[in-house]
Amino acid sequence: MRESSISSTSSPVVGVSVWQHSALVSLLLAITLSFIVQPTDAFSFVPSRAAQTLSRASVSHNARHYSKQTHHLTAAPLSKTTTTSLSMKSNTQPPPYPVRVTVLGGGNFGLALATVVAKKGVPTTLLVRSEDVASHINENHRHPRYMSDICLPRMVRATCDKKSALSDATYIIHAVPVQYTREFLNSVKDDIPPNVPVLSASKGIETSSLGFMADILKECLGEDRSYAFLSGPSFAREICEGVATAVVIASEDLMLADDLADLMSGEDFAVFTSRDVIGVEVGGAVKNVIAIAAGMCEGLGLGTNAMSGLVTRGCGEMRRLGIYLGARPSTISGLSGVGDTFGTCFGPLSRNRRFGYRLGKGETAAEIRESMTEVAEGVDTSIALVKMIKERCKGYRLDLKYPILFGMADIIEGNMKPMEGMKALMNFPTRMENYDERF
Repeated sequence: MRESSISSTSSPVVGVSVWQHSALVSLLLAITLSFIVQPTDAFSFVPSRAAQTLSRASVSHNARHYSKQTHHLTAAPLSKTTTTSLSMKSNTQPPPYPVRVTVLGGGNFGLALATVVAKKGVPTTLLVRSEDVASHINENHRHPRYMSDICLPRMVRATCDKKSALSDATYIIHAVPVQYTREFLNSVKDDIPPNVPVLSASKGIETSSLGFMADILKECLGEDRSYAFLSGPSFAREICEGVATAVVIASEDLMLADDLADLMSGEDFAVFTSRDVIGVEVGGAVKNVIAIAAGMCEGLGLGTNAMSGLVTRGCGEMRRLGIYLGARPSTISGLSGVGDTFGTCFGPLSRNRRFGYRLGKGETAAEIRESMTEVAEGVDTSIALVKMIKERCKGYRLDLKYPILFGMADIIEGNMKPMEGMKALMNFPTRMENYDERF
């Protein structure tokens, strides 16, 4: 119903329309909740953005695709943290309603996102595989293997008991590598309550199904819950150290994206939102392959000119594939596309870039993988991307449209040496820079 037709209807309050009456009720509810849950702000008489979100949720509950559950634990006051001089003006207080977050995966990025949420005073549980790891985190507030020099917030606790970790979760953050996601989700899906939304921070394409994370999540956990996807230039160590970071969360349920942005945004962690899920997923997958190529270029000693040209042309292939699959060009040129690509290709903390560097120095993909303790998602994604392109993208000479993606797959599979691949790119037939725009 249009707003104009609603406002013409009378309400129980004389002289006030139904629309105005509902707005007043929503505002009073938000202020009341602020008094009850956040007594320190009780005399501000201005509800926080998160309180307004809760009020909005209570008024339009039937239209919401997920439900915020009420739990017995309330958010604790925000602890003092050290931030960089580059701060971002955001809501730094915990939400004015009980929230519990469970992070699936105790790797670097799982630790980073747990830190982001816990800094807001939200009880955060890490679901890890080992009881020894869980005990070490709970006793020492550090992970014994990953970023062991980083002290985790005291609001973070760890467990390997999936039932206790998931039974009362308000939000679930998935940070398990893509290739291990399906097996992991199948092992915990019966313990995940209905309607609890899932935020995925994993990037890549599954080699067996050639599906993105959105496909895997829906196949494993069903389509009756809402999903969101986080991406952007965000190294785990820098997040934990409080270095200013900006990411984007995409979801078909924009209300969920807004609530997650409220939950995670802070002085050193800015969250933007989008509806373009496929655009964010394509950017997150392709950028890792481009990073391997960039590292390989450096390992070969080809210089800044070559690397800059390679990365730029790689972004062109990302854009072409994204648009073909339905992504918006603005998403590819944003944080989750070009932004994440720059960080991964030129940042010293990039696992994919280091993998490529070692390729350029003469090691084989098998040798590098055997010696790595962390997953370089771009390796498996490179093979899966080429298979997916051949399966989904129709047209003439796909290898001419995606020469870097096809070339990297050949090099990783051992069908071509790194220098041969670079020479093939340099000897590529002359054409317009953007041949698909010649008309």
